[in-house]
Amino acid sequence: MTGRLYGVGLGPGDPELITLKAARLIGSADVVAYHQGVGKSSNARRIAVGLFPDGVVEEVLQYPVTTGTTDHPGGYAGAMAAFYEECAERLAAHLEAGRDVVILAEGDPLFYGSYMYMHDRLADRFETEVVPGVPAFAAATAATASPLVRLTDVLTILPGTLPEPELARRLADTDGAIIMKLGRTFPAVVSALRQAGRLDGALYVERASMPEERWLPVADVDPASVPYFSLIVVPGDTKPARGLQAPPPSAPRPTTAELLVVGLGPGPDRWITPEVTAALTDVQHVIGYAPYVDRVPQREGLTRHSSGNTVEVDRARLALDLALRGERVAVVSGGDAGIFGMAAAVFEAAKDEAYADVPIRVLPGLSAVQVVAARAGAPIGGDFAVMSLSDRLKPWSLIEKRLRAVAEADLVLGIYNPASRSRTTQVADAQRVLLGHRSPDTVVVVGRDVGRAEESLTVTTLGELDPAAIDMKCLLIIGASSTTVTGAGQAWTPRFTD
Repeated sequence: MTGRLYGVGLGPGDPELITLKAARLIGSADVVAYHQGVGKSSNARRIAVGLFPDGVVEEVLQYPVTTGTTDHPGGYAGAMAAFYEECAERLAAHLEAGRDVVILAEGDPLFYGSYMYMHDRLADRFETEVVPGVPAFAAATAATASPLVRLTDVLTILPGTLPEPELARRLADTDGAIIMKLGRTFPAVVSALRQAGRLDGALYVERASMPEERWLPVADVDPASVPYFSLIVVPGDTKPARGLQAPPPSAPRPTTAELLVVGLGPGPDRWITPEVTAALTDVQHVIGYAPYVDRVPQREGLTRHSSGNTVEVDRARLALDLALRGERVAVVSGGDAGIFGMAAAVFEAAKDEAYADVPIRVLPGLSAVQVVAARAGAPIGGDFAVMSLSDRLKPWSLIEKRLRAVAEADLVLGIYNPASRSRTTQVADAQRVLLGHRSPDTVVVVGRDVGRAEESLTVTTLGELDPAAIDMKCLLIIGASSTTVTGAGQAWTPRFTD
């Protein structure tokens, strides 16, 4: 009969915070395993050693490398993978011999802990139980007596190893936050807090619940003194107020600011124009659909306003209200803001006489149809049209009418918004309409996630197009009768046809 594997959480460091269940299992274990660094003693062992039974077998799982270099051919990742495999086999030998094995984990076993790598390798081979532990951030908030989140506040737990712009963005977008994995990352973390407007009120906690515990404002911490056993608490109460704040009644009316509407291009940052990049470094507010706002780096003095995908005019009104109050604002769109983007929504909202004094400037962006066409070759080298299959703002009968007109005119057609979770038949319906006027051999280009890691490009025909394979991430280019495919599989349309 094989032994049983236990992943046991020890809490943040104070032995009195070990749960009764964890203490019982440690006290009856045949084997106790724990991790430790090279040339260091195990903090997990220090916490739990008073519970070890007489005669227990101790398995020291010593990391081959932590932050140093390694000569392993697979580098750091390869060295660690080999280490975890070797440790798992050592523990498996005990389990196969019928011995119960307790793996000690600081905090909680499944929260940024090394136990998980043993669990991945052993849990499907042996009977396993995980015993939760008090996480370090719970001890840190208790030490500072800082209410972390209230009511509907959102708590985000972040590793300090995130890229600085990403960390700043996430800090700006959440209510409460915990930042772990500090040490050498501390200066970048402080910079991210400052950019997000969250430095004031952020608290640094070191060795929470241990005898050496200390805490102080992050701004007062010497970066050279930050150990691994430290974290940052950002209480939800410290989040800066968002949204409109009217000037005091006695204040003079501010000078209206110019409202920018910008296109970010269809994907990677390298496709954002220098003009747009420069403009975004000077605004105080960025407004848009959440995935597009997320692409704008967070910085000090910037407030981000994210919303869903069906409130374009509401977004535009917010931007106009802020500009009317003298705030520098950019409304962002993917691709080009003037092609099925926010530019038209801003001008629609600006018809209200209240916004008559707000100047609006649209900065162009690279459009998705251009990018897909470039990837495919030159399918829009001649006359072409662009349509959206979304019937949210216009009836499907009008879409069909326009599809027929484009097909009869023998124009290349770029199709945006071909499908969504709620619109599942439009591609098939459009295919049927187009086949009424075009040959089944008409060239079709399907670009999905172009510019991103998941990019794919398919060149097919109108007859062979599979509507079920099309989703919102796709853009279609339906060729004209003159569109052809080269021997290398590239599609192109002559500039002039008879």
